[in-house]
Amino acid sequence: SGRAVEAAGDVDVLMLDKTGTITLGNRQAVAFVPINGVKMAALAEAAQLASLVDETPEGRSIVVLAKEMYGLRGQTMGASQRAPGGMHFIPFTAQTRISGVDFNGTQIRKGAPDTMTALIEAKGNRIPADLLPAVESIANSGGTPLVVAKNGEALGVIHLKDIVKGGIKERFAQLRKMGIKTVMITGDNPLTAAAIAAEAGVDDFLAQATPEAKLKLIREYQAGGRLVAMTGDGTNDAPALAQADVAVAMNTGTQPAREAANMIDLDSNPTKLIEIVEIGKQLLMTRGSLTTFSIANDVSKYFAIIPAAFASTYPILEKLNFMNLTSPHSAILSAVTFNALIIIALIPLALKGVPYRPKPAAQLLRDNLLFYGVGGLIAPFIGIKLIDMLLTFFHLV
Repeated sequence: SGRAVEAAGDVDVLMLDKTGTITLGNRQAVAFVPINGVKMAALAEAAQLASLVDETPEGRSIVVLAKEMYGLRGQTMGASQRAPGGMHFIPFTAQTRISGVDFNGTQIRKGAPDTMTALIEAKGNRIPADLLPAVESIANSGGTPLVVAKNGEALGVIHLKDIVKGGIKERFAQLRKMGIKTVMITGDNPLTAAAIAAEAGVDDFLAQATPEAKLKLIREYQAGGRLVAMTGDGTNDAPALAQADVAVAMNTGTQPAREAANMIDLDSNPTKLIEIVEIGKQLLMTRGSLTTFSIANDVSKYFAIIPAAFASTYPILEKLNFMNLTSPHSAILSAVTFNALIIIALIPLALKGVPYRPKPAAQLLRDNLLFYGVGGLIAPFIGIKLIDMLLTFFHLV
């Protein structure tokens, strides 16, 4: 809506999802890291089984990596000799942060390291000594580690790699100049989130983000008097989108997300939020510039014509008629003509908008006051005097 775009101009906290916004969004499995003496083939097979029905780019890349690098072929998901009762798949959710498969008494799970270590300990098994170093090594490199376990025992780690978008660091630097804080939202563990946040140049991040954590963070910023903008596309984003001051849902997102947001991006491009904030800033700058010019223009205009218009009635005002306008009639006609011309001259500026430049609010205010404020004070004196001279020259008054 128009109001939401205008509100975006006052936003000072920008919450952006990592995947697809800050990074390219197509994380790919690049390596399997077995631990505790587990064979590579056993880890690859377990990871493949847990990802058979995973339609995300990450899930498909795990299946492909297992197939191409380790010769593992496709698996039968229905009843088979290996799984007489078929396979029961556990879908990933933002709450559990785990997915997997159950068949013939075997349970395979893959998921976030902290969730998986809690699951392994809950099964009464110990955490292998080389698991956490493997997780930290992947996370410190900016990758995303996924731990794989079979029947509650850790097998190893999947290394998912994502790439930060080119030019995004410069965009965040511009937002910082404008006084806008950027916050990256990700389901990754804190180490991975910190590495990607440093590479992308964001100001802060929320790791292992759940719907409740997103909502809590937005409320904390708002309680501090800040305006928050956010993008989202999933059902788990809906509560946070509804709470945010400016919320943009992707057109490809779920119905709850689209209903909770006050804007929908038909192109489903998460980086549009940055452009919306810039447009909102330009709207506010244009409105402020025109208002500043108009007020200054009115002050000068009346200061210019009142002495000339009323000098015959109040002779003391003659001392203020330093512009030496020809007569009261020419003074009023000049002011009316100037007013009509200045409105026409400002129409292109109102339609095109004041050029946007990423600067702090205090500097923008100072620049606007100097350019449009001083300009509004000077223009009427020059314009009215020139029109008065033309009217007198052509004997129109």
